[in-house]
Amino acid sequence: MGYATPAELAAFLNELLEAERAGSRVTLESAREAGSGAVADLMTAIQRDEARWCAMLLSHIERLGAKPTATTGAFYGKAMAIAAMSDRIAFLNRGQGWVVKKLRGMLPKVRDDKLHADLKAMLEAHVANIALADRILAETR
Repeated sequence: MGYATPAELAAFLNELLEAERAGSRVTLESAREAGSGAVADLMTAIQRDEARWCAMLLSHIERLGAKPTATTGAFYGKAMAIAAMSDRIAFLNRGQGWVVKKLRGMLPKVRDDKLHADLKAMLEAHVANIALADRILAETR
């Protein structure tokens, strides 16, 4: 299998950055729509995580000597086109699951200890957010 090259890592991190940026915007706007209560709290918690991961990814991309993308992933438009909040949360969870899958595939290829630790923490946070969203969905349906 081998380790990913710096160029492969930078491309991967930029792909994640676009997705996290989209997730951050979706959760920020969804929290505002929800106003208050469990759904608003969920969206706010996930938004904080998404923003944190954006900052982490930016830092590692720059550390690799690469240029961070300024693009927001297409996920944003697709998610915001979903009017029903419960359906949007379910869609958000599928997006979080996509990130989990990508991270699980890349982690064995990351040689850099700091990057590996940060990506592992990101993976664990996404898994926790999926479980939290599933719980909130079950309570609101």
